[in-house]
Amino acid sequence: MNKKPHILFLFSDTGGGHRSAAKAIIEALDIYHPGQVTTEMLDFFVAYAPPPFDRAPSTYAHMAQVPNLWELGYKLSNGKYRSKVVYDGLWPYIRSAAKDLVNEHPCDLILSVHPIINTPILRTLELGLKPYVIVVTDMVSTHVFWYNNDATLTLVPTQEAWQRGIEIGMDEDRIEVIGQPISDKFRHPTAPKAQLRSAFGWPHDLPVVLMVGGGEGMGPLEDVVRAVDRAQLDLKLVIITGRNEALQRNLEKKPLTISHEILGFVDSMPDLMNAADVIVTKAGPGTISEAFTAGLPMVLYTRMPGQEEGNVDYVVDKGAGVWAPTPEQVVETLRLWIENPEIRAQIALTSKSLARPDAAKNIADKIISMVKP
Repeated sequence: MNKKPHILFLFSDTGGGHRSAAKAIIEALDIYHPGQVTTEMLDFFVAYAPPPFDRAPSTYAHMAQVPNLWELGYKLSNGKYRSKVVYDGLWPYIRSAAKDLVNEHPCDLILSVHPIINTPILRTLELGLKPYVIVVTDMVSTHVFWYNNDATLTLVPTQEAWQRGIEIGMDEDRIEVIGQPISDKFRHPTAPKAQLRSAFGWPHDLPVVLMVGGGEGMGPLEDVVRAVDRAQLDLKLVIITGRNEALQRNLEKKPLTISHEILGFVDSMPDLMNAADVIVTKAGPGTISEAFTAGLPMVLYTRMPGQEEGNVDYVVDKGAGVWAPTPEQVVETLRLWIENPEIRAQIALTSKSLARPDAAKNIADKIISMVKP
């Protein structure tokens, strides 16, 4: 009996998007190619990185709260030659860990959804020994760490990310636009919108606005929520606080006066998005791609410096949402969309037109073609 091909997914919980992308691709493999491969997810920082890098997932949320320092590190390393200097300097320290990772996880294909790990593993692998696929999960402002011509294939979410790769020297036959992998559940709601709203106990005669800050509940979400509450806008507010338990406690300690619901970390985002009318969110690429698929107008109120700056320009320039970096601007945008539903409807159509809902399926198809005889 032939052994099934084994796929190793390299990710890390430095931001929710990497894990979500890997899980979306695995889900697509299970749905569209059931039983054809086995899969394994590995958080390489936790499992193999030497100190202090092994603490990256646990410290990510704290580092992200110092945006100026984050931006400095991002920009200092984001150059073709500067990145080589970084990796050359680190290589003696991380070489044995990279070799251990490869030796201890035999597989038929490696798929990376994280920029940091690609160069170390590709330096370790014998070229051509096995396929190495990079799925870029940053939407527009992609760091040079993502790109490496030694990879078999690099899959990017947008034409802008493709162009960035070409500009820094990627071969055109090794890079392809495919979209951002998101859960198949966004493509297939469990029920029509009206039924979902009834199931959630949401009103049918008020706009429902989702407010999210990513999986970690990052950014000035509470300030935005309080501003919308003070404005007494005629809407239903559904606040997703993610893993930020302190934020959830603060919101519950001083209750809001408008119609609202406070949820922590949820696994029902596909249905929540498909039932809502607007999303107010941090400019994370995964959430933006999910909102496109759900056809939601977006109010982007915060962003990570560096990799999320281009996301804002992309959404605004395409006409799928607005940049509102102050609570007052969020309130005024929502007020405009409530008072002018035709504007909101047009933005929703534009948002839907930007969706690439088949990205995870298409990536799964490529994986199968690369490991099956």
